[in-house]
Amino acid sequence: MMKQLIIDRFEQNFALCEDKEKHMFAIEKTELPAGAKEGDVLRISEEGQLTIDQQETQRRRNVTQKKQSKL
Repeated sequence: MMKQLIIDRFEQNFALCEDKEKHMFAIEKTELPAGAKEGDVLRISEEGQLTIDQQETQRRRNVTQKKQSKL
């Protein structure tokens, strides 16, 4: 099973990412896929390759948008 991380924020040369167990990881910006930004969902392959999961990222953004519009 592929792991996934969510980019929480950027600090200096690192992206601080969170997994589903709420553990935080610092990944060097240079290791991120091109165009990665806060809120993006990253998939980690068995080989350690990082890719942006566009579909899951958009799904999460839609859920957040719906929650915010209810406030």
